[in-house]
Amino acid sequence: MLGRLSGTGSWPEQDPLEAARTVVGELGPAPGLPHVVEMPGRGPGAEMVGRTAALLVGLPVDLQPSGWRFVDRPGRDLERARSLRRSDLDALAEAADGWAGELKAQVAGPWTLAASVRLGRGERSTTDAGARRDVVASLAEGVREHLAEVARAVPGAELVLQLDEPSLPAVLDGRLRRSSGFGHLEPVPAEEVEVGLRAVVDAARSAGARHVVVHSCADDAPVPVLRASGADGLSLDLARLGAAAWESVAVAVEDGRRLWAGLDLAGPSPLPGVDALVAAVRDPWRRVGLPLAGLADVVLTPACGLAGVDPARARAALRRLREVSGALAEVAEG
Repeated sequence: MLGRLSGTGSWPEQDPLEAARTVVGELGPAPGLPHVVEMPGRGPGAEMVGRTAALLVGLPVDLQPSGWRFVDRPGRDLERARSLRRSDLDALAEAADGWAGELKAQVAGPWTLAASVRLGRGERSTTDAGARRDVVASLAEGVREHLAEVARAVPGAELVLQLDEPSLPAVLDGRLRRSSGFGHLEPVPAEEVEVGLRAVVDAARSAGARHVVVHSCADDAPVPVLRASGADGLSLDLARLGAAAWESVAVAVEDGRRLWAGLDLAGPSPLPGVDALVAAVRDPWRRVGLPLAGLADVVLTPACGLAGVDPARARAALRRLREVSGALAEVAEG
């Protein structure tokens, strides 16, 4: 059974083994779902885009002042990103030794990746139809290989994959700025976006993933597009969902998708209380006519990563999620 609380991936510490032990320890006991830890504070190659670009097959990258860029041959920047990933998996293997159950890995989705990695001429990869196809195909193959590596590191894991798509609304709406800074790029058609997401979702399943979830903590998350991707779950920042988005969430849930409810736990203020966090999930769920019993299937997460808070706050956030999970289970039971 899928856990009812998890993290989104990023973590504030910089020691891979300590971070992995903390996350497995906090999320390991049921109903938690531990995850591969990302530590972007270590610098380039440790952040979401660099980590995922290092998975691409046949599309080497390097780091420029403007960010990651496709190049002809792999170099030191790519090797650093790959080395960081290897050390993370080694740490995970030690921290999760003997683990049996769900374990989540995270990668940037194809559209956030294409929006973030530039072509040789300096423009975003989303500008070129051929480049878009190459990114999707290369990431699909890279995801297969990555999940196989995670499975080797933790042989008892039941794999869950999270595709992070914070840039997806801008890709769809034509809000990505040109490299010159003047004007915006043309939107990518929704049909192409759905096909690309589905290709990576299908690749993950073919590699043994039990569940695939698409995560978008941006404003105006395109819920219908995420639902059309074929993913099992939609991971959304509840504070950014308006009435129309919640109606789309209801359609997705009734269609068999699972809501991963992102709660704001990373702010500078004290952690919200359990009652307030329960209400943030329960009240809009009830307003769109979903049965309270269905709250038992909701997975609770922080709205976005916890890399920007101190380690003590990050641990407290996961413990608060566990409290909220128990309270929501009581609501679901009536």
